[in-house]
Amino acid sequence: MSGVTVGEDGIGRCAWGTSTAEYQAYHDEEWGRPVGDDIGVLETLCLEGFQSGLSWLTILRKRQGFRDAFASFDPSAVAAYGDADIERLLANAGIVRHRGKIAATIANAQATVRLLDEHVSLAALVWAHEPRAQRPRRGGDALPASTPESTALSAELRRRGFRFVGPTTVYAAMQSLGVVNDHLDGCGFRAVAEAERARFSVPTTTS
Repeated sequence: MSGVTVGEDGIGRCAWGTSTAEYQAYHDEEWGRPVGDDIGVLETLCLEGFQSGLSWLTILRKRQGFRDAFASFDPSAVAAYGDADIERLLANAGIVRHRGKIAATIANAQATVRLLDEHVSLAALVWAHEPRAQRPRRGGDALPASTPESTALSAELRRRGFRFVGPTTVYAAMQSLGVVNDHLDGCGFRAVAEAERARFSVPTTTS
């Protein structure tokens, strides 16, 4: 099947998930699995923002560096970062040194704290935009860059003060977080993600 590659273990995978060891581990163990905690959602949104214009492989290889630099994406801790922290992070080779994206991560943490102050969960806000129906994508199907749901979520996040959350970035986060399941029909991990979604309790609007 076009778009699906069968590995030496006899399991079909989305072709992108076979190109490097890092991609295979991410594809098999994380991509499309539902995430329902605010810290995990914030991390994914911020890392997808850092990925803009770069390879996701670059982000994966620096992910621990990002976690170390941004207090494991604890929103309260990152929200307190100031100008001195931005300068410190611009000298940190363990992350992508982009002033705008660093500032956006701090702004996103601050926006998350404001949500929590209103007893609103960031994860619930994201999951409220889960598509009602999802059909399996086949190998010949072109994955969309964005969807009506990601466009709506992008607008809501920006209204709430989040940055670097355009519709394409948000759609990539929705794929990663399991809000959509874009493992191809024929990929052995599509059913795994579906089973996890069936057991998953969608977060509520209050934290």
